[in-house]
Amino acid sequence: MAALSDNIERFIKQLMDEDTKIELRRNELAQHFGCAPSQINYVLATRFSVDRGYIVESRRGGSGYVKVIRITQSDSDLLSVLISRVGDEIDKDSANAIIHRLYELSLITLNEARILASAVRCDNVALSGRACDMLRAQILKNALVQVFKNLRED
Repeated sequence: MAALSDNIERFIKQLMDEDTKIELRRNELAQHFGCAPSQINYVLATRFSVDRGYIVESRRGGSGYVKVIRITQSDSDLLSVLISRVGDEIDKDSANAIIHRLYELSLITLNEARILASAVRCDNVALSGRACDMLRAQILKNALVQVFKNLRED
């Protein structure tokens, strides 16, 4: 199944080579790869998340489509998208994916990315589970606000 997911991801990314936004028909894509539409949903949910620098908009039904939008540094609402994605709690992998995306967009340096990744680890505090995810979310949201504040001041 992983090979199929890799192929679908690669195909979508190739379609996006020159555009920051593409519109796909889920059923046509599933037919192209000989899989169920749910496999396309899986790839979109896991490989094209906000954490990884994408926004996926979906409309179901006969004329349904999937719109995949690559988040770029110039997106003025990137901060609100990221804050919304973080929410009230976030797991370590998702937080690190957002930090990595900030680095890829050159919004933070490698050193800053390492510091943020260290800050969102919970092994330094006596918390676990949901409490840790909630603390991580607060730390990450505060860091995101500061990153974008710094960008505006530069």
